[in-house]
Amino acid sequence: MTVVGPFGLSVRDQALEADVQAGLAAVEEGLLEATKSEVPFITEAAQHLVRAGGKRFRPLLVMLTAQFGDPYAPGVVPSAVVVELTHLATLYHDDVMDEADVRRGVASANQRWGNSVAVLTGDFLFARASHTLADLGPEAVRVQAEAFERLVTGQILETAGPSDGRDPVDHYLEVLAGKTGSLVAVACRFGAMMSGADEAVVDVLTQYGERLGVAFQLADDVLDIASESTESGKTPGTDLREGIPTLPVLRLRERVARLGLAEDVALCELLDSDLTDDARHAEALARLRVHPALELARRDTVRYAEEARAALAPLPECDAKASLVELCDLVVHRAG
Repeated sequence: MTVVGPFGLSVRDQALEADVQAGLAAVEEGLLEATKSEVPFITEAAQHLVRAGGKRFRPLLVMLTAQFGDPYAPGVVPSAVVVELTHLATLYHDDVMDEADVRRGVASANQRWGNSVAVLTGDFLFARASHTLADLGPEAVRVQAEAFERLVTGQILETAGPSDGRDPVDHYLEVLAGKTGSLVAVACRFGAMMSGADEAVVDVLTQYGERLGVAFQLADDVLDIASESTESGKTPGTDLREGIPTLPVLRLRERVARLGLAEDVALCELLDSDLTDDARHAEALARLRVHPALELARRDTVRYAEEARAALAPLPECDAKASLVELCDLVVHRAG
């Protein structure tokens, strides 16, 4: 049993381990090549988060799902590069929107060079992803375009908030399906599709990816409250400071509406206050960390991870499937 990649997946089969390790190494080379520019400053900015590392969660999924066809097919590694470049581009933009100071344990691009450079660098990465995607064929372009539309729609829905009468938790889960689930689903779809797997297998793995992606983001929501910056690689409570209600906060508000407990109402009032104040922000984090709403959010994470696991049922038993099942457990473990 060997641990593969920063995400901590243990792979029991030596041949699968070799394929995944080789694939991830090739993706890393592809990312560095795709982020080079004739302008040294652009190269520096574009490679800022590439060199900071990261879990490479989406490329890992491409490599694992490619095992259901030909994992050595020529489109597998480039499609993983496309998905990771797209993900990295969204991080540059997210950090501007969130005014984040830290990403992956280093200063965010907007903190280092300003918002304009961060936004334009994200655009540069989108352009490079599109350039690589063009060589993968019109179907790949269509799949990526649809996912990108869902991703942007999710971001807009988050910014706009739920419509009148819409349950805030349902709205938020729809946001996550777009913002995160769509791209994780594409990672699984590309791996299977580029490897030539049967269409039924491609569909199963796409459904798995969508659910796993939501579980992954819900685990991030929990970590944003529960972890220290040294654990998560980014500033804890960033969404709190910006007034973005993640699932623990939504579960708290739901509890207030149902029970109306004085201490819950007081915590909501604190969350609604100016959390750019460091003392208030620290108090809000401390109180949320011991609140039942955080445990409710953990349970939601488990539910989506279990749905991802269940989606894999039609696939034949093999080492790749076992690794995909284990990823469900790892996502839940991240949330505590």
